[in-house]
Amino acid sequence: MQQLIQAVRSLIPLTSKEEQVIGRLFTARKYKKGSYFLSEGAICKYAGFISKGLMRFYINVDGEEKTYGFLQEHQFISNYGSFVPRIPSLQSIQALEDSELYVITYANLQKLYQELKHGERMGRVIIEQVFIQALADLNSFYTDTPEARYRKFITEHPDLGQRVSQYHIASFVGVKPQSLSRIRKRILHQGAKDF
Repeated sequence: MQQLIQAVRSLIPLTSKEEQVIGRLFTARKYKKGSYFLSEGAICKYAGFISKGLMRFYINVDGEEKTYGFLQEHQFISNYGSFVPRIPSLQSIQALEDSELYVITYANLQKLYQELKHGERMGRVIIEQVFIQALADLNSFYTDTPEARYRKFITEHPDLGQRVSQYHIASFVGVKPQSLSRIRKRILHQGAKDF
């Protein structure tokens, strides 16, 4: 809970009374590796904060899973396109590791906005961050080569290479695992030349 409070405090000022409100409105939930925070076709019930673990966002296209994002410790998580309008999700969110989250329902989030002096500002800042990241990922998918996307992935998420399977990384980059293997060899070979 302290991690969550620190994350909120990094966005807005909090009084000790407001910290108690956060403690009352968020609940702890555990997700086993492979289980779902959200399944395709379901309405997203929660927004959450990852205190431990790793989650993957993906969409199913003609029976093939297309990974489009990863979230880990100290990040907020939800499918806001389902959570806010209360409509079925086209995406799934799956735990890639045993994970621990603090979650809040839509109704409790509305209470949070009312009970925290800067609650609505917090919500706006989180949504802005999600929106900016989604736009950057979308632009990258359409403008960057798979090699450039892989380079960006290892630069922005240096620790995830050891935590995420090559299959999921390949899906995120937009190639088959064999092609990712060739990209990795090429980058390694180029790196060796630089020395």
